[in-house]
Amino acid sequence: MRVLLVGAGGVGGAITRIAARRPFFEAMVVADYDPARAEAAVAALEGDPRFTAEQVDAGDEAAVTRLLAGHRCDVLLNATDPRFVMPLFRAARAAGATYLDMAMSLSRPHAERPYEECGVKLGDEQFAQAADWEKEGLLALVGMGVEPGLSDVFARHAADELFDEIEEIGIRDGANLTVDGYDFAPSFSIWTTIEECLNPPVVYETGTGWFTTEPFSEPEVFDFPEGIGPVECVNVEHEEVLLVPRWVDARRVTFKYGLGREFVETLRTLHLLGLDRTDPVTVPGPDGPVAVSPRDVVAACLPDPATLGERMHGKTCAGTWVKGVKDGEPREVYLYHVVDNQWSMTEYGSQAVVWQTAVNPVVALELLATGAWSGAGVLGPEAFPARPFLDLLTDYGSPWGMREQ
Repeated sequence: MRVLLVGAGGVGGAITRIAARRPFFEAMVVADYDPARAEAAVAALEGDPRFTAEQVDAGDEAAVTRLLAGHRCDVLLNATDPRFVMPLFRAARAAGATYLDMAMSLSRPHAERPYEECGVKLGDEQFAQAADWEKEGLLALVGMGVEPGLSDVFARHAADELFDEIEEIGIRDGANLTVDGYDFAPSFSIWTTIEECLNPPVVYETGTGWFTTEPFSEPEVFDFPEGIGPVECVNVEHEEVLLVPRWVDARRVTFKYGLGREFVETLRTLHLLGLDRTDPVTVPGPDGPVAVSPRDVVAACLPDPATLGERMHGKTCAGTWVKGVKDGEPREVYLYHVVDNQWSMTEYGSQAVVWQTAVNPVVALELLATGAWSGAGVLGPEAFPARPFLDLLTDYGSPWGMREQ
């Protein structure tokens, strides 16, 4: 397997460190718009000859296609932010390569009823091309990070082995992470965080299908394992709600994120001030007017999440709560994966949130390389058997857990 990794930021850098310990691939080309980032990611691997650095603009489909062909890569792994999903998705197909991402094509709210009806949903642009990918015998494995990704694998595992009927699947994400020296320092891309938290959340129900609610709706307190404890969680737009119902039979699917009230109020203030906007505004500059995106300015003013590991303390938990029936009896379980920041920093030099995101696409790549997973079309993690993934994740030294509720 020869892999083109596009994006050498926090998650991309963690992917290289994790993959370097595994023998399943022949080469990995690490490409970024900033060549220094790509070179630094490769240099950190102490001379592993399988890794090389390249410069590429993720928005330039032709350039990405040429890079895939030039290095004879048969897989494109997208570790950029969601703005670049579609150009990279199209470039992979043009090159005849397998495609993997960790976040899907962007949504657009319904023009008249944004908090009741879906407009363009997450992933719609990709699924619109599913028949073409299948006809050409190509695979696009979408949403293969931790959330979405491992959370979807958990949903498939619950359906296959733990339940006869599923009433509800609820992804629940929480942490007790703190960052020394910062009152507000998101542990993941603020650009992506603003996108998913301020868009109308999507809920799925049998008979109704997908519909939307107000941001931060349906608050609940969820008790997270391994010492994290109770965290207030709210509805947030996320890919699992759009993926799980396509392959898993459940009467209701939700995603709730443990943001905390201070974080929610900060996001609301950004929205009130228009600082969540992506359309450029014109501001004075030393050489004349400059067009900038307010959201890009917010991101530039905050610390890079990849650099926060040394200041960060605590654990992060991603998991899937499932309620249903097994052998005629009611059952509830929480399937989860916890990463301690001290462990991930000591073992890999990566902070917990980016490491937890990065390990899952590497596991998926190995399953594709060995043939344990295979397919054609645009498929989510739920389309594949869960047990090989969960066993291999444990083999990577990062076990998952299950708690009866």
